[in-house]
Amino acid sequence: MNRPKKRWREMSTSQRTKVVLLAVVQIALLVAASTDLARRPAEQVRGQKKVWAGIISINYIGPILYFVRGRKKLV
Repeated sequence: MNRPKKRWREMSTSQRTKVVLLAVVQIALLVAASTDLARRPAEQVRGQKKVWAGIISINYIGPILYFVRGRKKLV
């Protein structure tokens, strides 16, 4: 059973806070991963930078995947 979606004004203060916090985390991950990808030389990225740019745009999972699997470890 699907519950009807609440509108912003129908949410409690704690629910609004959680939504805003999750949005801030998502945006921070996106910005950090995009900035790192743009500044990192292609030789230090596993795969093509264009592909990783697309993957990074996937909510939460994309930036995390990039940081875990997309960057080559520096020795």
